[in-house]
Amino acid sequence: MCLYEYDDDPEPEEPVPAGPLYVPVRPGGVGVAVRMFRTPLGTHTAVAFTSRERLAATLGTDQPWVRLSGPVLRAMTRPLGMRLLTVDPTFTAAQVAAAPAASRTSSPDGRRAARTA
Repeated sequence: MCLYEYDDDPEPEEPVPAGPLYVPVRPGGVGVAVRMFRTPLGTHTAVAFTSRERLAATLGTDQPWVRLSGPVLRAMTRPLGMRLLTVDPTFTAAQVAAAPAASRTSSPDGRRAARTA
C-alpha cells in the first residue's frame, strides 16, 4: 500500500459491495447533502456503510442517511474532487468544539491572555 498519491497514478479499483449502501447525509438548502469526511492522513473521502447498524455504531443513531449505490455515490462526489470511497469505517473522532469565549480574549499587546479560573 502506498501512502502517497501522484497525478499519473491509475484510478484505484476498490471493491465496493453490490447494492445500495447507507450514506450519511446532513440537512442542505433544498433537501440533504452527502457528508464528506477525512481519512486519518487528511484525504477527503466519501463514506458509506453496508448496514444501518454499522452506520449507527460509528456515527450514532441520530445520523440521517440515504441509500445510494457505490457508482452513484462516486459520480456525485467526483466533481467535488473526491476520489476515495471508504466503506464501513470503524473509527471516528469526536467533533471539535469551539473554545469558550473567555479563552479567546487577548491582552492589550495582542497576545492571548492567560485564562484564570
